[in-house]
Amino acid sequence: MTQTMRWFGPNDPVPLQGIRQAGATEVVTALHEVANGAIWQRDAIAARKAVVQDSGLDWTVVESLPVSEGVKIRSNDWDQLIDHYRQSLTNLAACGIDVVTYNFMPLLDWTRTDLAWTLPDGARALRFEAVAVAAYDIFILRRPDAAASYDDATCAAAEARFAAMDDAARATLERTIIAGLPGSEEGFTSAAFLRAIETYADVDAAQLRENHVAFLEAVCPLADTLGIRLVVHPDDPPFPIFGLPRVVSTEADIAALFARVPNPSNGLCLCTGSLGVRADNDLPGMVDRLGSRIGFLHLRSVQREPDGAFHEAAHLDGDAGMAAVVAAVHRLSVREARSIPMRPDHGHQMLDDLNRTTNPGYSLLGRMRGLAELRGLERGIAHAAEGSA
Repeated sequence: MTQTMRWFGPNDPVPLQGIRQAGATEVVTALHEVANGAIWQRDAIAARKAVVQDSGLDWTVVESLPVSEGVKIRSNDWDQLIDHYRQSLTNLAACGIDVVTYNFMPLLDWTRTDLAWTLPDGARALRFEAVAVAAYDIFILRRPDAAASYDDATCAAAEARFAAMDDAARATLERTIIAGLPGSEEGFTSAAFLRAIETYADVDAAQLRENHVAFLEAVCPLADTLGIRLVVHPDDPPFPIFGLPRVVSTEADIAALFARVPNPSNGLCLCTGSLGVRADNDLPGMVDRLGSRIGFLHLRSVQREPDGAFHEAAHLDGDAGMAAVVAAVHRLSVREARSIPMRPDHGHQMLDDLNRTTNPGYSLLGRMRGLAELRGLERGIAHAAEGSA
């Protein structure tokens, strides 16, 4: 695997030198300063790549080139947005970028309810709690008919949770869910979020799937000729929230997408954390069955908890079964004679980083620990495979 780390650009509190010292050879990054739907200009891409290369690293994977909400709902400016996306792809290819990550989640990117949940060892992790989401949805956002999205027990627990929170706790929960996490495409106030939800009134899961297919049919032929692999990031979490559909949550979802749009450029960013939230997703099996479509790997693990909650576990712990996943990736790499870019995702905030300003999930030391563990795991698997050959 090609070892990378995510870098959020010049304002990232983690410097490129730190990423290089952690053992990565590349960064994955984006022009986060460019508005969604605008064209990524070739000069800006080249300038950012020069900064990365001057540090001794490389940049060949974009994460992410956002798909505008207008594309997801097929708004009146769909044609213009598609043209802009195509031009951005052309400019990226001209600068040597050959993997472009995107997602098709309505409005919110990855969602958590606690950005600093304390673990038994004193480190901090990201956590998602379904009851907290329900408390926000029903009693803070006040989405019409929100209670119908939850069972009676969850509604009762959400009411108790809301009642127990003071104004500061309620504001923190609101900010955590909708204000925008690192790499997310949008940030909202509750009033703006409620208005945005209304734009999806006529977009159910079936329609969102059709809109996704239409997007790919419009951009994949160009991506094929450019030699770019478009890799979709799975839904995080992999189920509907706030009444909004999510359609890249299971192996069946992904396989159906590939069947509808068989272009070589239509690929997958296999995120073991996002997909691993669901116990019915067989992660090593997905590597084996979808392998030729996998263009990028997010390797992290979550620990599932009761009642739909989960938190970010250490990279080799939790429910992902990381040893089996990396063994499957090694088989794929050998079979197809390619090194797949990967990054350790969502590290714990730990050690000296507990006293530093960091992007939630993207402090250096937790990701460095994860990268070291994953590197050692891969080398051990490769060595064992060579010994048995």
